[in-house]
Amino acid sequence: MTQDQQLREQLVKLMRGGQAFRPREELLQGITVEEAGKQFDNVPYTIWQLLEHLRFAQHDILDFCRNPNYKEPAWPDDYWPREKAPADQRALDKTQQAIAQDLHEMVKLVQDSANDLFTPIPHGDGQTLLREAMLVAEHSAYHLGEIVLLRRLSGNWD
Repeated sequence: MTQDQQLREQLVKLMRGGQAFRPREELLQGITVEEAGKQFDNVPYTIWQLLEHLRFAQHDILDFCRNPNYKEPAWPDDYWPREKAPADQRALDKTQQAIAQDLHEMVKLVQDSANDLFTPIPHGDGQTLLREAMLVAEHSAYHLGEIVLLRRLSGNWD
Protein backbone atom coordinates (compact mmCIF):
# COMPACT_ATOMS: atom_id res chain seq x y z
CA MET A 1 0.00 0.00 0.00
CA THR A 2 1.40 3.41 -0.97
CA GLN A 3 1.69 6.34 1.41
CA ASP A 4 -1.06 8.09 -0.56
CA GLN A 5 -3.40 5.13 -0.07
CA GLN A 6 -2.51 4.94 3.62
CA LEU A 7 -3.23 8.64 4.09
CA ARG A 8 -6.58 8.37 2.31
CA GLU A 9 -7.52 5.33 4.40
CA GLN A 10 -6.65 7.14 7.63
CA LEU A 11 -8.59 10.24 6.56
CA VAL A 12 -11.66 8.13 5.89
CA LYS A 13 -11.37 6.50 9.31
CA LEU A 14 -10.95 9.92 10.89
CA MET A 15 -14.04 11.33 9.15
CA ARG A 16 -16.18 8.30 9.94
CA GLY A 17 -15.15 8.31 13.60
CA GLY A 18 -15.33 5.30 15.84
CA GLN A 19 -11.63 5.10 16.65
CA ALA A 20 -11.37 7.40 19.66
CA PHE A 21 -15.11 7.39 20.34
CA ARG A 22 -18.22 5.53 19.22
CA PRO A 23 -19.28 5.92 15.58
CA ARG A 24 -21.66 8.77 14.72
CA GLU A 25 -24.50 6.33 14.04
CA GLU A 26 -24.33 5.04 17.62
CA LEU A 27 -24.02 8.50 19.13
CA LEU A 28 -27.14 9.71 17.34
CA GLN A 29 -29.19 6.52 17.56
CA GLY A 30 -32.58 6.87 19.23
CA ILE A 31 -32.72 10.66 19.53
CA THR A 32 -36.37 11.65 19.76
CA VAL A 33 -38.00 14.93 18.76
CA GLU A 34 -38.51 15.72 22.44
CA GLU A 35 -34.87 15.05 23.30
CA ALA A 36 -33.64 16.98 20.27
CA GLY A 37 -35.52 20.11 21.34
CA LYS A 38 -34.82 19.96 25.07
CA GLN A 39 -33.17 23.07 26.46
CA PHE A 40 -30.81 23.19 29.43
CA ASP A 41 -29.89 26.11 31.67
CA ASN A 42 -26.74 27.91 30.54
CA VAL A 43 -26.51 25.91 27.28
CA PRO A 44 -27.11 28.14 24.23
CA TYR A 45 -28.19 25.34 21.87
CA THR A 46 -30.24 22.17 21.66
CA ILE A 47 -29.35 18.84 20.12
CA TRP A 48 -31.51 19.83 17.15
CA GLN A 49 -29.53 23.02 16.61
CA LEU A 50 -26.27 21.07 16.82
CA LEU A 51 -27.51 18.49 14.32
CA GLU A 52 -28.70 21.16 11.90
CA HIS A 53 -25.43 23.03 12.30
CA LEU A 54 -23.50 19.82 11.60
CA ARG A 55 -25.64 19.14 8.53
CA PHE A 56 -25.27 22.64 7.13
CA ALA A 57 -21.54 23.03 7.84
CA GLN A 58 -20.62 19.61 6.48
CA HIS A 59 -22.65 20.24 3.33
CA ASP A 60 -20.98 23.63 2.98
CA ILE A 61 -17.52 22.04 3.17
CA LEU A 62 -18.51 19.42 0.61
CA ASP A 63 -19.93 22.10 -1.69
CA PHE A 64 -16.74 24.14 -1.34
CA CYS A 65 -14.65 21.10 -2.32
CA ARG A 66 -16.49 20.28 -5.52
CA ASN A 67 -18.32 23.39 -6.71
CA PRO A 68 -16.24 25.90 -8.72
CA ASN A 69 -19.13 28.39 -8.37
CA TYR A 70 -19.21 28.06 -4.57
CA LYS A 71 -20.67 31.01 -2.66
CA GLU A 72 -19.77 31.31 1.00
CA PRO A 73 -22.81 31.48 3.31
CA ALA A 74 -23.14 34.25 5.89
CA TRP A 75 -21.49 33.46 9.22
CA PRO A 76 -23.00 32.79 11.73
CA ASP A 77 -26.60 33.30 10.60
CA ASP A 78 -26.67 30.68 7.84
CA TYR A 79 -24.82 28.09 9.91
CA TRP A 80 -27.05 28.03 13.00
CA PRO A 81 -30.82 27.37 12.93
CA ARG A 82 -33.15 29.59 14.90
CA GLU A 83 -35.58 26.76 15.61
CA LYS A 84 -34.84 25.04 18.91
CA ALA A 85 -36.56 21.77 17.95
CA PRO A 86 -37.39 19.78 14.83
CA ALA A 87 -40.93 20.10 13.48
CA ASP A 88 -41.40 16.33 13.71
CA GLN A 89 -39.62 12.97 13.56
CA ARG A 90 -39.46 13.17 9.78
CA ALA A 91 -37.44 16.42 9.95
CA LEU A 92 -35.10 14.88 12.51
CA ASP A 93 -34.62 11.76 10.40
CA LYS A 94 -34.07 13.83 7.26
CA THR A 95 -31.31 15.85 8.93
CA GLN A 96 -29.55 12.73 10.18
CA GLN A 97 -29.81 11.13 6.73
CA ALA A 98 -28.36 14.26 5.11
CA ILE A 99 -25.41 14.20 7.53
CA ALA A 100 -24.74 10.56 6.64
CA GLN A 101 -25.13 11.12 2.90
CA ASP A 102 -22.85 14.16 2.76
CA LEU A 103 -20.23 12.34 4.83
CA HIS A 104 -20.44 9.47 2.34
CA GLU A 105 -19.87 11.96 -0.51
CA MET A 106 -16.89 13.51 1.28
CA VAL A 107 -15.42 10.05 1.84
CA LYS A 108 -15.80 9.31 -1.88
CA LEU A 109 -13.88 12.52 -2.74
CA VAL A 110 -11.03 11.47 -0.45
CA GLN A 111 -11.00 7.88 -1.70
CA ASP A 112 -10.77 8.97 -5.35
CA SER A 113 -7.05 8.99 -6.13
CA ALA A 114 -7.75 11.34 -9.04
CA ASN A 115 -8.33 14.04 -6.40
CA ASP A 116 -4.95 15.27 -5.19
CA LEU A 117 -5.08 15.81 -1.45
CA PHE A 118 -2.44 18.56 -1.52
CA THR A 119 -3.40 20.70 -4.51
CA PRO A 120 -5.10 23.93 -3.45
CA ILE A 121 -8.79 24.06 -4.35
CA PRO A 122 -8.89 26.44 -7.36
CA HIS A 123 -11.61 28.76 -6.06
CA GLY A 124 -10.26 28.84 -2.50
CA ASP A 125 -7.41 30.70 -0.89
CA GLY A 126 -5.03 27.85 -0.19
CA GLN A 127 -7.37 25.17 1.20
CA THR A 128 -6.76 21.60 0.07
CA LEU A 129 -8.90 18.49 0.09
CA LEU A 130 -6.68 17.19 2.91
CA ARG A 131 -7.44 20.26 5.00
CA GLU A 132 -11.18 20.07 4.28
CA ALA A 133 -11.35 16.35 5.16
CA MET A 134 -9.61 17.03 8.48
CA LEU A 135 -11.98 19.96 9.07
CA VAL A 136 -15.00 17.67 8.56
CA ALA A 137 -13.55 15.20 11.08
CA GLU A 138 -12.61 17.80 13.68
CA HIS A 139 -15.87 19.74 13.39
CA SER A 140 -17.95 16.58 13.64
CA ALA A 141 -16.04 15.23 16.63
CA TYR A 142 -16.43 18.52 18.49
CA HIS A 143 -20.18 18.77 18.01
CA LEU A 144 -20.84 15.06 18.47
CA GLY A 145 -19.17 15.41 21.87
CA GLU A 146 -21.56 18.23 22.71
CA ILE A 147 -24.50 16.09 21.62
CA VAL A 148 -23.36 13.23 23.87
CA LEU A 149 -23.07 15.64 26.79
CA LEU A 150 -26.62 16.91 26.21
CA ARG A 151 -27.87 13.33 25.94
CA ARG A 152 -26.23 12.59 29.30
CA LEU A 153 -27.88 15.66 30.83
CA SER A 154 -31.24 14.52 29.52
CA GLY A 155 -30.71 11.04 30.99
CA ASN A 156 -30.63 9.31 27.60
CA TRP A 157 -27.00 8.20 27.57
CA ASP A 158 -24.98 5.72 29.60
